[in-house]
Amino acid sequence: MAEIDKLYEAFGELIYAVAKADGAIQNEERVALEDVLKDNKWASDIIWSFNYEDKKSKTVKEAYSKAIDIFKHHGPFSEYGKFADVLELVAFAFQGISTEEKEIISNFRNELTTVFKNDSNIR
Repeated sequence: MAEIDKLYEAFGELIYAVAKADGAIQNEERVALEDVLKDNKWASDIIWSFNYEDKKSKTVKEAYSKAIDIFKHHGPFSEYGKFADVLELVAFAFQGISTEEKEIISNFRNELTTVFKNDSNIR
């Protein structure tokens, strides 16, 4: 598997962690994910990974930790800012962004910003 494929699959894991953070993945979050990614060439990889984590019933912590480790190992990447935007859109899809979802999104931004201080692609 190419390294770029791993990044997008890790992003699917991160989306899973955000969607699951409030206790359950809602249909509205799945629909939002598919909608926001409809024109993305990596959509099938991201959605496959999201669904895989769901089928395996991974904990939020497991999915988040694995994704962050992959991102840190890869290094700076121009898509991290877009990843955060997608996380917010998916989280917002069902009754707004919960405290738990907001915490994961903030942690994602903060952890990568700390690691990649000079990367302007993380907001």
